Amino acid sequence: APMARTSTPETPAKTGRLRQIVQAYKLTRQVDRLIGVIVVLSALVAAAMVILIGALTNKLIYGIITGVLVGILVALIVFGRRVERAAYTQVEGQPGAAAAVLENARGWSVTPAVQANRQQDLVHRAIGRPGIVLIGEGDAQRVRGLLTQEAKKMARVAQDAPVTTVVVGDGADDTVALRKLQGKLQRLPRTLKPAEVTALRQRMNAIGGLMDQLPVPRGPLPKGARIARPKRR
Repeated sequence: APMARTSTPETPAKTGRLRQIVQAYKLTRQVDRLIGVIVVLSALVAAAMVILIGALTNKLIYGIITGVLVGILVALIVFGRRVERAAYTQVEGQPGAAAAVLENARGWSVTPAVQANRQQDLVHRAIGRPGIVLIGEGDAQRVRGLLTQEAKKMARVAQDAPVTTVVVGDGADDTVALRKLQGKLQRLPRTLKPAEVTALRQRMNAIGGLMDQLPVPRGPLPKGARIARPKRR
């Protein structure tokens, strides 16, 4: 009797990764309409250059194999960069965008919205080996006032930790562009030991932030959303 054919299902990891790539492409294409053309052209140009080198050195077969691999690698690199750029473009200007970016930074403990005002200017607090970093987003002039208030507070409750302030903006007037924010934090000098960072985090967790008191969703807030302020007694 003929043997029944058995199908080998794809592993969940491969299926999940493929879905992520497709979803990332669809989301990115809403902002970057040329992503497909640019990725394909980049791969073809890279592969053609390698194949040409192989043909000129009488190693055409080796050049074709290497060219295909190089083309795939270039396509993945270009695709990843376009996706990252589109992601930043989609969240730029939204309240809470800086906190969402910081939550993906390695080695940092982030508390969103430790200071806020009615205009949706926000100050976030990040704890790491460089100490305390206060990140302000919104109107540059108004947010600097919030940063000054929070920096004075941190100087009182954590006298041993360095305090650095950063204003997120378009890169002008001493501001840092959103896409360069993680790099800015990673370049800060590491002045605290891991044990000191742990103790500092515990102290800051006890203080908390406005997010612990107000019904504000995590991540970038939808445009037009209002931040309720606690009533003064």
